[in-house]
Amino acid sequence: MKVAIASDHGGNELRRELIELLKEMNIDYTDLGPDHDESVDYPDYARPVAEGVANGTYDRGILVCGTGIGMSIAANKVEGIRCALVHDVYTAHATREHNNSNIIAMGGRVIGGALGKEIAKTWLEAEFEGGRHERRIDKITAIEQGK
Repeated sequence: MKVAIASDHGGNELRRELIELLKEMNIDYTDLGPDHDESVDYPDYARPVAEGVANGTYDRGILVCGTGIGMSIAANKVEGIRCALVHDVYTAHATREHNNSNIIAMGGRVIGGALGKEIAKTWLEAEFEGGRHERRIDKITAIEQGK
């Protein structure tokens, strides 16, 4: 699995902790920044992660901003992306199993590092169940494609 990860200034601290988790899990990752703590605009970081996941460069993505809201909105503008905003383990697990999410967004000002790592680990280890859920994902894709 190859994961892209990025944040804005509000998510830098949690992103750095999540990178440590990716290393511990021996997951191949690309850190798309930022490499400083100055204020940045979250769409500038959400877009390359989302486009990289959509085009197959990465299997999954992790985005972090202050609340996770802006990152999730921006990422979901890219066709083929199902980015879920998660702040607990249950929804992280459910969004992989039921929604086949390919990106998660978290709020660095909403959750701490220990919970963020537990959420990411749960999401990274969970698999899409398919079955009845596949039909629903196909309907989401049809909406996205204007069908």
